[in-house]
Amino acid sequence: MINNPSLNKEPVRVGRALISVFDKTGLLDLAQGLGEFDVEIMSTGGTARALREAGLSVTDVSDYTNFPEIMDGRVKTINPLVEGGILGLRDQHEDDAINNKIDWIDLVVCNLYPFSKTISKEECDLALALENVDIGGPTMIRSAAKNLGWVTVLVDPNDYSTIQDEIKETGQISFDTRKCLSAKAFGHTAQYDTIIHNYVKDDELSQDLSLTFNKYSDMRYGENPHQAASSYVVPGNNEPNVLNATIHQGKKLSYNNIMDADGALACVREFDETACVVVKHANPCGVAIGDDILDVYERAFNADSLSAFGGIIAFNRRCTKEVAESITGVFVEIVLAPSFDPEALKIFKKKKNLRVLEIGEFERREKRIEVRNIDGGILVQDTDTKILTRNDLTVVTKKQPSDQDVRTALFTWKVLRHAKSNGILIAKDGTTVGLGAGQVSRVDAVHMALKKGGENVKGGVLASDAFFPFRDSIDTIKDSGIGTIMQPGGSIRDQEIIDACNEHGFAMVFTNTRCFKH
Repeated sequence: MINNPSLNKEPVRVGRALISVFDKTGLLDLAQGLGEFDVEIMSTGGTARALREAGLSVTDVSDYTNFPEIMDGRVKTINPLVEGGILGLRDQHEDDAINNKIDWIDLVVCNLYPFSKTISKEECDLALALENVDIGGPTMIRSAAKNLGWVTVLVDPNDYSTIQDEIKETGQISFDTRKCLSAKAFGHTAQYDTIIHNYVKDDELSQDLSLTFNKYSDMRYGENPHQAASSYVVPGNNEPNVLNATIHQGKKLSYNNIMDADGALACVREFDETACVVVKHANPCGVAIGDDILDVYERAFNADSLSAFGGIIAFNRRCTKEVAESITGVFVEIVLAPSFDPEALKIFKKKKNLRVLEIGEFERREKRIEVRNIDGGILVQDTDTKILTRNDLTVVTKKQPSDQDVRTALFTWKVLRHAKSNGILIAKDGTTVGLGAGQVSRVDAVHMALKKGGENVKGGVLASDAFFPFRDSIDTIKDSGIGTIMQPGGSIRDQEIIDACNEHGFAMVFTNTRCFKH
C-alpha cells in the first residue's frame, strides 16, 4: 500500500498500447491510427494475427515477456512484465520498472469473451460456460482502470474514435477522458462478473443478489413528463419480448407503452388456444380465447370497448389481414403478435402512429425473478407461473359447477392474476365480461365488475384473486344471474361465505391459491 497516494491529473502521451480483443470491430482502424502517431503495439493470439495480416507492426506479448502462451491460451497476459507495465506509477515506480526491465503500457484496449452469448446456447453446460470465463482480460482492464492517472483503457469500440481524435488534436489523453473510460471499464468487468455469478450460483434468491443490465434506450419521460426514464435489457438476452421485438412502424415506445405491452404479452402467453388480450393501464380489460382469430379479437375488444380505447392489443397467433382491417377502425396504441401477414402490415400503414410489434414465436412464461425498488433496497420474488387445473379446485357448496363453468373458471384465473388487486373478474364463453381491479375493498371490486359487465354477467363465472372477508360480496351478486364463484378460500369466515352461496344458490370452488398482483 502506498503511504501517500497521489493521482496524476495531467494529460499523458501514449507511447505503447496493449491490444487484446474478442470483438474486433474497429480494430484495424484503431491500430492504423495509433501507428500513425508512432504508438508501439503489443498484442496476443488472434488479435496479433489479425493486425499482422493487415500489414501492421505488432509485438507479441510472449516475445516481450519471454514466456509462451500456455495451457491452450489460458495463461498469456498474467505476467509481472505486463501487469507491472500497466499498474506502475510513473512518478514513483520508475526504478522498479528499470530494474525489472518493465516497459510502460499507456493504453490498454481489451474486451472479453462473450460469456452471455455462450450461456444462451442450448448446448451450453457448466463446463463450457466456465471455459469461456475470461481471466487475463478482466485483470488487464481493472489494472488499467485503477491506474487512470497514467493509463487509458478502452473496452468499447464506440470509444476508439474519441481516443484517436484526442491524440490527433493534442498528442495526449486528458485526465477527464481517462477517468470517464476508467468508470466505463469498471462497469464492464462488474457486469461481466455479475453474469457469471448469476449463472454459476444455484439459488436465484441467494444471500448476495447481483443485477446487471445494458441501456436499451433513453425515453422522452417516464410515467409522467416530469420523470426521467430509460429502458435497459438483460445482457445477451435474445428471448421473444417487447424490447427485442421488431417494430414495424409507429412512434417511439414510451415508458407506459412498454409497461402495458409487457403486461399484455405476459397475459396472452398464458394460453395455448388462440387468444387476444386487450390491456389498458396495466389491466387486462378484455380477453378472449377460441378458434378463429378475428372472432377472438372482436370478443376481446367488445368485452369493454370503452376501456379498450387507446389500449394495447396482443395476440398469440399470427395477425391476419382481416384482423388488421378490423383494428384500423378503432384507436389503439400498440398491436403485438408473434408475426404478421404482409397484407396486415400494409393495412396498418394507414395509421402511421400505431406501433406494430412483431415479438417472434413465444411460449408460456418461465419462472424468473421480479424486482421492485423500495427506499433503501429492493424486493425480489418469483413470477407467478403456477398453473391451476381441475384437480386443484375444491367444490365447497351444495350446488356443483358444470363442466363448462369449471373450464371458464380456469380461463378466468389465468386472466385475473394479471389484474391489479383487489381484483374481481367475471367471464363466460371464453370471454371476459367485467373486471373490477385495483380497488381498496373487495366488495368495491365486485360492484365495479358487475357494472362493467352489465346484463352480460348472467350465466358467468366470478373469480376473486383473494378470499372474501365478508359475505357482503356474495349478497351483492345474488340477483346477477352469475352461476359459479371461484376464490382461494382461507378466511376465518369461510363458512359464512359458503352458507351465503348455498342460500343464494351459487356453486363455489376454492382454489387454495391466491393471485394478488400489487
